[in-house]
Amino acid sequence: MPNVLRIGPYRFFFYSGDRAEPPHVHVERDADVAKFWLDPVRLSSSGGFRNREISRIQRLVEEHGDELLRSWDELFND
Repeated sequence: MPNVLRIGPYRFFFYSGDRAEPPHVHVERDADVAKFWLDPVRLSSSGGFRNREISRIQRLVEEHGDELLRSWDELFND
């Protein structure tokens, strides 16, 4: 599970087995998890986060979208 980014309490990462899916990132804080598609950015699934926090995380994914897509390409397309 390569960590891609850490912002505050959030860890952004990929699973190495995610290659077959479109670009996305997993986000974790404590026991809460979410998955966001990267292009375009939208929530795929969530477990434990409240709506307000999902909105905050989505903004972070949008702000760092270029970096996350670049990291995805480096990991899965090299």
